[in-house]
Amino acid sequence: MTFSPALEERFAKMLRAYPEGKQRSAVVPMLIYAQDEVGSITPELIEEVARRCGVETLQVDEVIGYYSMLHRRPMGKYHVQICTNISCMLVGGEELYEHARKKLGIGHKEVTADGQFSLEEVECMGACSWAPAVEINYDFHHFVTPEKLDKLIEDLRKAQ
Repeated sequence: MTFSPALEERFAKMLRAYPEGKQRSAVVPMLIYAQDEVGSITPELIEEVARRCGVETLQVDEVIGYYSMLHRRPMGKYHVQICTNISCMLVGGEELYEHARKKLGIGHKEVTADGQFSLEEVECMGACSWAPAVEINYDFHHFVTPEKLDKLIEDLRKAQ
């Protein structure tokens, strides 16, 4: 499997950063960066990361099963994650998630028909002091209200 020259360089630098025999530590970041470029974690990608890190494909597959930010299916161009864990729940996280479901017309880990948005209910973003929290791709948004979420979504739609 081939990647862009920039990603190939990032992988090479990452693997050099770990001592001999410890390249398995690069599995998670390699999967995240490759997922960003490829769009999802494919069987071919699993084999490639396993080969480069010197681990079995089953070990990479186990990592994917554990981390919710790794996806076997392509997500939307804008992946909206809404925290519904206790701190966010207490200040409207569940209601915010339901609002997003209605606004986007999709459910958990589903993608809009145009491929622009996907939605995911997540357990914790580590932003309890700023609840309710939303992450869109890698951008965090704190103290999100339904109105603020509507504006974020509309701004992203306009940017297309």
